[in-house]
Amino acid sequence: MTGRWQWFVPGRLEIFGKHTDYAGGRSLVAAVPRGIAIAAVASDDGLVVIEDAMVGQRATFRSDGSGQADGWRRYVATVIRRLLRNFPGANLSTRIEISSTLPRAAGLSSSSALVIAIAEALIARAEIEASPLWQKTIPSLETRAAYFGCIENGASYGPFEGDGGVGTHGGSEDHAAILSSRAGWLQQFAFTPLRLEHAIAMPEAWTFVVASTGVRAPKTGSARAAYNRASDAMVRVARAWRSQYPDDQRPIGQLVRDGESVAALALSDDLRVRLEHFIAEDARVALATDAFARGDVVEVGRLAQASQRDAERLLGNQVPQTGEMVALARDCGAAAASGFGAGWGGSAWALVPIADASAFLNEWLHAYRARHPFLASEGFIAPPSDGVRRL
Repeated sequence: MTGRWQWFVPGRLEIFGKHTDYAGGRSLVAAVPRGIAIAAVASDDGLVVIEDAMVGQRATFRSDGSGQADGWRRYVATVIRRLLRNFPGANLSTRIEISSTLPRAAGLSSSSALVIAIAEALIARAEIEASPLWQKTIPSLETRAAYFGCIENGASYGPFEGDGGVGTHGGSEDHAAILSSRAGWLQQFAFTPLRLEHAIAMPEAWTFVVASTGVRAPKTGSARAAYNRASDAMVRVARAWRSQYPDDQRPIGQLVRDGESVAALALSDDLRVRLEHFIAEDARVALATDAFARGDVVEVGRLAQASQRDAERLLGNQVPQTGEMVALARDCGAAAASGFGAGWGGSAWALVPIADASAFLNEWLHAYRARHPFLASEGFIAPPSDGVRRL
């Protein structure tokens, strides 16, 4: 153990796959060039102390994970408690400094990036990876991402007992993208269990541009309740299937792809709408992966329009500003655009030629700010980037 560690933990871009991962669906994702820089130093006083260098905030936690746990600190406390639950006696005493270039609550998964950053620091500090149980249970990046997803959502993972997590019933899409991405590549994952299905090169001469609406999308309060309603609806669909086929434990996504008659279930209207969205969006992921592989940006644009339309019409996780941001991107010349992330605020991505990206971003933000001068929108060019890097 060196006693000092550094990482860069990026945010993620959800290209296709809105609210699909926690039901065994698929998503097409990449990391973005912005993220969290983290530096950790071992200590011996039984405390985990976090300094946020960007905003000048500090958090201190005792060895049992107790301490102030509001806002971003709740994610830190969750990681500490979960690691201590799964690895009793682990020495997590650490001094950690973080600095983020990610817009917060903007759909870029700043919360999952923070979970991963803190987990990586504490796992290194306590040498948890050296334990036989870790090595047996978490032998790959995919299993690591799945475990980190379970830290966040509170689910058990193999022999590692779960808890309450941070209170959101999400999946592991964010963690897969943040850990596994490669610069210049898009990756299609399937979930429950998490597995990489395809990796395709970004079409030559094209890039993504991201702009935030300025409408914050935190996974707290009413937004958390809305997020969990979307997630819990798919749990209820799965229960309806298993009430008829109790021995069939396949997730909904696998059932749909296997051609089972899930849509024929007797469901309430709200569950039928939720299932309709899931089936359509899950299918679009594979179609979009093929279109990107062919360099067919026209087809990507058509699929992105359908994804945005269904998010507004069926999923209901959009706000007027995300729809405006997407429409303005098309008006400014984007080949494709869509809102992304958990929803109820956040950001949109646009697909544009690399040569036009800077001018496009300026025009896009200018058009949006003219409509919403009091919203703190911002943007950046976002080519598919590397995942977590040890520095």
